[in-house]
Amino acid sequence: MAREIEIRARAEKELSKIPKRDATRIVEAILALQGGLKGDIKKLTNHEPAYRLRVGDWRVLFDILPDKIVIQTVKHRREAY
Repeated sequence: MAREIEIRARAEKELSKIPKRDATRIVEAILALQGGLKGDIKKLTNHEPAYRLRVGDWRVLFDILPDKIVIQTVKHRREAY
């Protein structure tokens, strides 16, 4: 089931500050989510947004809605939680 991906403005701003090599890997991992929840994904407990995708030292925090995936933020692992 292909889901639409929505990237919030905050996440876009954070992506623009990440080194280009890492940002490219992160964008590829985000786009792979359209085809299904693939990658190092974990449901977080007592945390909002509810899911995280791990891409190296970076964490993509997102929510899953019935028809789309909403990317809330992209942070380095030491700042993510």
